[in-house]
Amino acid sequence: MTTEIPDEHRLAFLDHTALELLRATGRTQLIQCVWVYEHPVDYEGLERFHHNFYASLAGRLIERSPLWFGRPRWVNPDGPPTPIQRAEHSRPRSELFEWADELGNLPIDPEHGPALYVAVQPFDDGSTAVSIVASHVIGDGVGGLMAVFEGVTGSIRNPGYDRPNSRTTLQAIRSDLRQAIRDLPLTVRTAVKAAKMVRSRRADFAQARAEHLAVADRRHVTVPSVAIYVDTADWDAKAEELGGNSYSLLAGFAARLGEHLGRKRASDGAVTLLIAINLRESLEDDRALAMAFANATVDPTNVTKDLTEARNAVREARQKAKDEPDPTWELLALMPWLPTSAVKGIASLLFAYSEDMPVSCSNLGDLPPDLARVDGTPAEYVFVRALDTDVTIGDMERSRGQLVVVSGRINGKISISVEGYQINAENSKERLRKVVTGTLAEFGLTGVVD
Repeated sequence: MTTEIPDEHRLAFLDHTALELLRATGRTQLIQCVWVYEHPVDYEGLERFHHNFYASLAGRLIERSPLWFGRPRWVNPDGPPTPIQRAEHSRPRSELFEWADELGNLPIDPEHGPALYVAVQPFDDGSTAVSIVASHVIGDGVGGLMAVFEGVTGSIRNPGYDRPNSRTTLQAIRSDLRQAIRDLPLTVRTAVKAAKMVRSRRADFAQARAEHLAVADRRHVTVPSVAIYVDTADWDAKAEELGGNSYSLLAGFAARLGEHLGRKRASDGAVTLLIAINLRESLEDDRALAMAFANATVDPTNVTKDLTEARNAVREARQKAKDEPDPTWELLALMPWLPTSAVKGIASLLFAYSEDMPVSCSNLGDLPPDLARVDGTPAEYVFVRALDTDVTIGDMERSRGQLVVVSGRINGKISISVEGYQINAENSKERLRKVVTGTLAEFGLTGVVD
């Protein structure tokens, strides 16, 4: 007779890595979705969504193991959800992004909670914005949108998470020690691979260590963001005209934008796109970060006239990322055993820049219409974006700036959010808007900009 081992809902190694990076670097990575209503918001409907959303996987928290090498697990928080953050006074519509940025200053924590907030802001032109801002450690873009869908429809998954501290200390130690023993064969195999990798990439590891030992400028900076909306009919027609599709047009746009913001390689003028690939295949997959990353090299010179090369580069890069995973990612199985300094070193290797200054490009594709209905009615505009807070000048110097492009298609519009910072340049929203609209115009397209 065998005793069934209970599902403790432990974090996957990538999720655990994201948590440790948050603690090791102090840099907070958030995911934000904003709905702009140009008609009155149904607050009763929004309250229903708010209740449902907190009941989804978005409302979960992380509980640490009492063992220093123990793996953390997902738990359901105690107590009621944090109330909707409803502003008392209206603001100019031009301050939409300032308001959205300010939400990043709310006390968001994936361990101690709350891990997310829902907020509402009226504007002086009669429009109203609704926003969710949440820790990226709790979920990626696809996972977050699945939770929004559940909140809108009321079809909530119940993964069966425990409440915090539902185990006694002795029970937790015994359970987590058993898990560490079960993980031991994988840990040993990974340690052997890591030793070989260190020998073969000694220079890379030395450089990563030197970067993190160096005294960096700890002054904080704000990374500006904008969003632009283009009619999907115009977007698709342009993609077809240039011999591409919606994905390759976004890749071409991101590459051209990267060129204008100083992110092309000095050797050949190409731009490297770091493309997020969704690996979530079922509703039972409760990983926060179910993704891989593909590196596509795109020459920005000709993308405004022909997308054939960009389309081939994206397709080949995505397939290669699925068929040949980066061996460095295998090191994540060692995460429970690593000190903070080693966590930072592995992060440097995973996102090593060398000559490349990658443009992060995430295409969420066609989104269900229900995702626009957080109050039960469709919002006129919806966008999803990355939001980085507690970013230092040292962070930007190590990565030589930053450019993140996130896109999704919903209700007849394609929304493109851009977060960009260029070293030794004017880093304002006004300049970023000009660069984004100018880049779009190079493709013969126009859009509404927030």
